[in-house]
Amino acid sequence: MNRIFVLMGKSASGKDSIFKELTSGEGGKLRTVIPYTTRPLREGERDGIEYRFSNEEAFLELKDKGRVIEDRSYETVQGIWRYFTVDDGSFEDGSDIILIGTLESFVSIRDYFKGTKAVVPIYIECDDGDRLIRAVNREKNSPAPDYRELCRRFLADDIDFSDEKLRAAGVDHRIKNDDLKQCVRDIKELIG
Repeated sequence: MNRIFVLMGKSASGKDSIFKELTSGEGGKLRTVIPYTTRPLREGERDGIEYRFSNEEAFLELKDKGRVIEDRSYETVQGIWRYFTVDDGSFEDGSDIILIGTLESFVSIRDYFKGTKAVVPIYIECDDGDRLIRAVNREKNSPAPDYRELCRRFLADDIDFSDEKLRAAGVDHRIKNDDLKQCVRDIKELIG
């Protein structure tokens, strides 16, 4: 089976930038699996690129058919948002895959594919102050800034990515992102 690398970290830790570096240009040897979400499209996003944007009815249909590998729901200030990974044929061609996920999604994907060797977690660490500045700047530039949701995510991340939970899930690849280029080099070295 191909290896599945699950890139995860707290919000604004740089996952999207790292992901783009790893999947484009010379780093493009990794194939991507596009996750699904019911949250609204953000400024600059396109359906089928960062996410496949869906709705609750489509999510329930896929779940009823047994095609949802993992799903998470978040009670946001704008209502419930779901993020989920679908067994839509994307995992079947035998090449290595990278995707962005959470600690919960990593565990579910690992369990779905019944093996910890094929599913490899990569946790991105970043200074909380740097993350907060990035998140505020990103939100400030959005057409409808939602600082309450930013704060909710920031605080929830401390619980969701606690050291205890990371250890319990077997996450032993932690890469520091205080320099994007070095962080990407470190991940490429890990991937081989």
